[in-house]
Amino acid sequence: MSWKNQGGGPWGNGPRGPWGTGPQSSGPTPPDIEDLIRRSQDRLRNLLPGSMGTKGAILLVALVVAGWMLSGFYRVEPDEQGVVLRFGKFVQLTQPGLNYHLPYPIETVVTPKVTRVNRLDIGMRLSEDTRRNATVMRDVPEESLMLTGDENIVDVDFAVFWVINNAEHFLFNVQNPEGTIKAVAESAMREVIGRNNIQPILTGARQNIEQGVHELMQKTLDSYGAGVRITQVQMQKVDPPSQVIDAFRDVQAARADAERAQNEAQTYANRVQPEARGEAARIENAAQAYKERSVVEARGQASRFLSIYDQYLLAKDVTRERMYYETMERVFGGVEKVIVDQNATRGGGIVPVLPLNEPARRPTPVTGPQTQGPAR
Repeated sequence: MSWKNQGGGPWGNGPRGPWGTGPQSSGPTPPDIEDLIRRSQDRLRNLLPGSMGTKGAILLVALVVAGWMLSGFYRVEPDEQGVVLRFGKFVQLTQPGLNYHLPYPIETVVTPKVTRVNRLDIGMRLSEDTRRNATVMRDVPEESLMLTGDENIVDVDFAVFWVINNAEHFLFNVQNPEGTIKAVAESAMREVIGRNNIQPILTGARQNIEQGVHELMQKTLDSYGAGVRITQVQMQKVDPPSQVIDAFRDVQAARADAERAQNEAQTYANRVQPEARGEAARIENAAQAYKERSVVEARGQASRFLSIYDQYLLAKDVTRERMYYETMERVFGGVEKVIVDQNATRGGGIVPVLPLNEPARRPTPVTGPQTQGPAR
């Protein structure tokens, strides 16, 4: 029975319907075995002249078989991983270097790049402008416009970076890996955006959103067995729709001014409050020191009085006289004094005393009006 009449496998032809052939896989299509054998026999008949005989035919067949066997050697690059397929079924994974598999069509090998970081843009497309020699970004609103948790619309452009972490799952579990990653990325971003209000999305919640999308995408792709690891989710542009972006910018500017005024007020409060607390603490410490000093002085004076009283009880006259002298010394210690001998006044008058310390003193100026007494 010819293979070409059967339904296609992962690389075969699908059944024909009313609109043409079925979906085609991206892998190589194996030829029909009967046609391959028949063509090989015809070529051998044409190549073998009658004079070569049986030995020449055997030698030629051996050379063909040796060449066919040598065709099984293949090389896997450092950034690749070899996936060996036997009649379309996965057999093994091979590492970078020179490897061997059974020749085609028994076994084939696919070498996907497992270390290359792939980028997928959502909501935008980058294209090269050959005339300007620059990269032009085209917006895709059907992918970027999303609804927030407070029923606002936001325009989100972001990029997803991914690598292959399981070549077998990547090749066989998902039919269109890149399309699947794109659909999962858009769905995850819409879900995370729908949980947040528009204000945090436009200001400070970008990192949290990227982390949430990253985790949700990885969880979903792992459940599919896609063999893909998401390395980073990077939000490129987060803006309101173009129709209302000017009004949103005015609102943002007003909020920035309000935050600036609040920060200035908080800075002033942070500067004044510590000063006031420090002054209050200083006054409290001074009052406490005055209190302690007054108490200590009072206790000292009371102790001194009690000690003097004890001495007074022992010698009243001596203690009384000493107290008198000490009191006079304290009272007259800072007063200028003129001592006049009592006997000098009996002889006819007081002897003038030269005030030696008077030149050092300055007369006190008289301020205010002076009044004269009545003339006598």
